[in-house]
Amino acid sequence: MFEFLKGLRFDVRRDLPVLGLALLTIILGLAGEAGRIALRYERFAIVGNAEWWRLLTGHFVHLGWPHLFLNLGGCTLVWLLFRKDYGQWQWLIILLASVMAMDVGFLWLKPSLDWYVGLSGLLHGLFAAGLIAWLREGGWEPAVMLAIFGAKIAWEQYAGPLPFTAESAGGPVVVDAHMFGAIGGALAALLLAAIKKRGGYNSRPVV
Repeated sequence: MFEFLKGLRFDVRRDLPVLGLALLTIILGLAGEAGRIALRYERFAIVGNAEWWRLLTGHFVHLGWPHLFLNLGGCTLVWLLFRKDYGQWQWLIILLASVMAMDVGFLWLKPSLDWYVGLSGLLHGLFAAGLIAWLREGGWEPAVMLAIFGAKIAWEQYAGPLPFTAESAGGPVVVDAHMFGAIGGALAALLLAAIKKRGGYNSRPVV
């Protein structure tokens, strides 16, 4: 499994999804505070004013540049690790499933959450999906990594954010986004695995 270290080279054509994500979030970051407020997940604006776009855009705006580049760095690493485990359309499904899981969780299970921004929930969803792909290949390493990942999420639910994460992000960390995003990504990965088992698609893209 650790042969992936040989494949961490960046390729513009193959890595267009993460480049597009970086470009999108940087452009939104240039909109400044006004753009962030207009696009963030905000419960009252969504429920009271029917500003439904916030359910999507809120996950791509950030508290500031440190928050943005911290999340982009994490997403880039996850992409380089797991990009060969799914095709680009499958990654899009995983991303959208993570978004939907967070939005449903925020609206129905966390009504006290007034607002949210950031890619960290999506990052956890993509990571969970990648780990499930590795787990299906066998070996002890993916199982250990999945256990550590699950313990991290459980710790955040019990004790709150990991030390220094709020300082690094430049604001409060919504740990529920990590949990909901991971659940969405994991469910999407399991669904894609079931479809593949029935012969519905080939999960590994041609590179």
